[in-house]
Amino acid sequence: MARPRSNDKRDAILNAAVEVLAEMGERAPTSKIAKLAGVAEGTLFTYFNSKEELLNQLYLSLKAELRHVMMLGYPTDTDLKAQMHHVWQSYLNWGISAPQKRKVMAQLSTSEQITEQSKQIGMQSFCDLTQSIQNQVDKGCLRDYPPLFIGSIFGAMAEVSINFMVQDPMSAESYRESGFEAFWHAVAIM
Repeated sequence: MARPRSNDKRDAILNAAVEVLAEMGERAPTSKIAKLAGVAEGTLFTYFNSKEELLNQLYLSLKAELRHVMMLGYPTDTDLKAQMHHVWQSYLNWGISAPQKRKVMAQLSTSEQITEQSKQIGMQSFCDLTQSIQNQVDKGCLRDYPPLFIGSIFGAMAEVSINFMVQDPMSAESYRESGFEAFWHAVAIM
């Protein structure tokens, strides 16, 4: 009879995958991930049937974590700009505090090994934010851009801001706020 799966082992494998993928990219061998996780390679395949499944589950896990971070304490009783600023701050804080996860998320977002189903599930986890953006577009508060385009502008501006914040920590707060203002001016109707 097979042993029950342990959430701790699964989490250890996912955490090891982040570290190894950040260092070596998605072509990193599963043996290195298993070794870092402290499990046998066969055990890794008890939790994930294939490397592709591991990468897809890691992608979904990172998406879920990012969504949780961005929506934690989301101010529903404020104006749109304050709400977007909250999401902005949360994203930047996550990106700076978890550089390996941020790097792996960027790798997996463009990986051919991430299935369309995983991409759809990852997008659905942000459905409430996407709907909120669409509602604001419909009200005429945001430019008439598709919500995914607005989200892409957000992501690109956030990445640029994080890169500058990391390169020049003394000016980090200036880059943080300047980046948000640039994003806001790109999408808001003044």
